[in-house]
Amino acid sequence: MSPSITQSRNSDRPGNQDIDSGRRVLANYASALLALANTLGESFSQALDIFASVNGRVVVTGMGKAGHVGAKITATLASTGTPAMFVHPAEASHGDLGMITKDDAIFILSNSGETSELVDILSYAVRYGIPTVALTARLDSTLARASTVTLTYPVHDEACPMGLAPTTSTTMMVGLGDAIAVSLLERKGFSPDDFHKFHPGGQLGKQLLKIGDLMHTGDALPLVQADTPLGDMIVIMTEKSFGCAGVLDGDGRLAGIFTDGDLRRAFLKPDLLTPAADLMTFDPKQVSADSLASEAILIMNESAITTLFVTEDGRPVGILHLHDCLRAGLA
Repeated sequence: MSPSITQSRNSDRPGNQDIDSGRRVLANYASALLALANTLGESFSQALDIFASVNGRVVVTGMGKAGHVGAKITATLASTGTPAMFVHPAEASHGDLGMITKDDAIFILSNSGETSELVDILSYAVRYGIPTVALTARLDSTLARASTVTLTYPVHDEACPMGLAPTTSTTMMVGLGDAIAVSLLERKGFSPDDFHKFHPGGQLGKQLLKIGDLMHTGDALPLVQADTPLGDMIVIMTEKSFGCAGVLDGDGRLAGIFTDGDLRRAFLKPDLLTPAADLMTFDPKQVSADSLASEAILIMNESAITTLFVTEDGRPVGILHLHDCLRAGLA
């Protein structure tokens, strides 16, 4: 059998056809999103102005596939610092309009801009002077004409070979929604700390935990003065159970640390009256309470230690053990 015949038959296999279909869809999306990026203009900034200035929430709405996209956009806005909620247009006509206030702005999604279920919520917005941002493919649509600002995306063939199922159009909706959320995030200077406030759970939330969230404070700290005798220091280390003691200077700053390792070395020449200052390790590693817990793990791993004192202006305010990080799900 000739190679050309073999190649021809291989290309006709269902698996190869599936891969060709998948690649065609993704290539379609890529070209559509690139075209969309090139169309962004003043209306995009105007929409951001509206959403950034509301005292209430960004109310997102849409019907059918646009509604599903709207729910995703709502979640992205809310998680990145822009208060948002989704209102289903059909439910809005049966009482949920009461959720929308004059302090809100409405983000309306409709590919055609002629979705009949949106009439009531759009009329409500006009009646009470609530700013609206439309996201549609048609600038000449009823929705576009009635909205405060209209965002459009370029006409592009749907990935569906029949041109019927919303595919490429909804992808552009998602992309533009994400662009809005991220642009608002950047306008506000949204920080990892802000992100953690909205994502306290999950692995991402764990990675953003601060040392101050995990450290021990107050009477839990194993602290001694520079002239504390070894015998007394052993008692404090045993009571506090961190395997170390922080040694303070006359100003209450952390001058050194005495660890289990130091204790073993001290007993090579046992003298329970030896002062802490003569036995301690100088310039111990220390961290601040607002540093990420993941940074503390890095320091402990690189320095082969299990405990860090947390200080402010050199004065101990807390202590963090590697086990605290492990219990929090950090590794």
